[in-house]
Amino acid sequence: MALHVPKAPGFAQMLKEGAKHYSGLEEAVFRNIQACKELAQTTRTAYGPNGMNKMVINHLEKLFVTNDAATIIRELEVQHPAAKMVVMASHMQEQEVGDGTNFVLVFAGALLELAEELLRMGLSVSEVIEGYGKACKKALEILPDLVCSSAKNLRDVDEVASLLQTSIMSKQYGNELFLSKLIAQACVSILPESGHFNVDNIRVCKILGSGICASSVLHGMVFKKEAEGDVTFVKDAKIAVYSCPFDGMITETKGTVLINSAQELMNFSKGEDNLMEEQVKAIADAGATVIVTGGKVADMALHYANKYNLMVIRLNSKWDLRRLCKTVCATALPRMTPPTAEEMGHCDSVYLSEVGDTQVVVFKHEKEDGAIATVVIRGSTDNLMDDVERAVDDAVNTFKVLTRDKRLVPGGGATEIELAKQITSYGETCPGLDQYAIKKFAEAFESIPRALAENSGVKANEILSKLYAMHQEGNNNVGFDIEAESAAVKDMLESNIFDTYLMKYWGIKLATNAAITVLRVDQIIMAKPAGGPKAPTGKKDWDDDQND
Repeated sequence: MALHVPKAPGFAQMLKEGAKHYSGLEEAVFRNIQACKELAQTTRTAYGPNGMNKMVINHLEKLFVTNDAATIIRELEVQHPAAKMVVMASHMQEQEVGDGTNFVLVFAGALLELAEELLRMGLSVSEVIEGYGKACKKALEILPDLVCSSAKNLRDVDEVASLLQTSIMSKQYGNELFLSKLIAQACVSILPESGHFNVDNIRVCKILGSGICASSVLHGMVFKKEAEGDVTFVKDAKIAVYSCPFDGMITETKGTVLINSAQELMNFSKGEDNLMEEQVKAIADAGATVIVTGGKVADMALHYANKYNLMVIRLNSKWDLRRLCKTVCATALPRMTPPTAEEMGHCDSVYLSEVGDTQVVVFKHEKEDGAIATVVIRGSTDNLMDDVERAVDDAVNTFKVLTRDKRLVPGGGATEIELAKQITSYGETCPGLDQYAIKKFAEAFESIPRALAENSGVKANEILSKLYAMHQEGNNNVGFDIEAESAAVKDMLESNIFDTYLMKYWGIKLATNAAITVLRVDQIIMAKPAGGPKAPTGKKDWDDDQND
């Protein structure tokens, strides 16, 4: 009989063997803060136009070279439970605003780092949380007073381009003038009268070769496909879209055909061919000139399509098929039936083109106000084009935010320093112990201009003292001058460097909530992981004969 070994008294007694638990300030709170600090330090060096790139290789061994915080943390798959909370906050920022994910990470990391100092000084967690809550509320009250400008006309390409520059700068510093113009054209061309802008309506097509400055914008859609048949250009196209293969109909039930002679075999295949021809002829007679199919294209069907001068295009992705239907106002038909006039889409021209050495099919609208616009990105490497695509994504999201709220606040750390200044003076007026937490909250805002300065290779303390001096004189819009050789500041309003109001609002709110949630945890209890033994990771080829 096995000897019964009693468990150590205390909390471990109640749990299964293999369970772990950490409690108290030292074990739980400081551990969690440490994990979040590490995460913030990782992404902090990627903040701003001079941010460094990270090389991330994900679990599928795909390589990412980027300074986009959202991509970095998505591919890292963070496992630590407390760090996951901060990651969730930045995901929420990505969904809500589409930009400013790094702001959330850096700010939440700074809040937790300063909270650790307060806790080591002897403040209780509840006092820190209360102070942070008050300071966050105050910051969101002050924020509307810092609005320095607002977008006047979102249908003016030049104005929109100047507003999108800041978000592109942080990803593609040096190409922001060219890209912002390109994206502004795409966004303005598809902004509906109602003002409800859908981010999905800006498509991106990446084609290797040439350089970034060869990128262009098209009204309509571009697919990296070749046309199936001989017809490569159709003007004023009527488009029939099928979600089924472009092939003869197959009966639902299984049937057996008994053929006795060669003549019967000839007649049988001829009957099939005639049926195919009738179907294609019916589609052509309905007025269709382009057929788009979601499945495979049979050789016989293609032969008849060429005979009746129909252009055939195959799209494997059902998403592409849906978006195309939306662009050309067509209905996807599930069977090979001739389309009615309502079910057919219309497009000014459909043609096969060659960009670099890649064949592409273009569905082009001549008039500007189409439903979908495509940005064709050119670049020398795939990684470069992926990074440009992220810049496009951020800029398009910024445009969407501006359609919701046109207010803008100064960028380059100007907003943060002004908030820090005002919240510090607010902390002086608070009588309780939470005033220390309020002052630390103000100090956390300094982490943003500090990160910008450090990434640009400038002394951060020098920049901060200059910024504070300018803000004390009442110059609320003065921020860090990234382009200067030395530590210099300039007016952000004159330099056209703006952040959207909503990005700052949600960033402050989500970062504070994440920091408070992490601080509220005082005990971590982990049950024993389920599952049997792990699969051995030695030799993969078990069944190979080993005749060594």
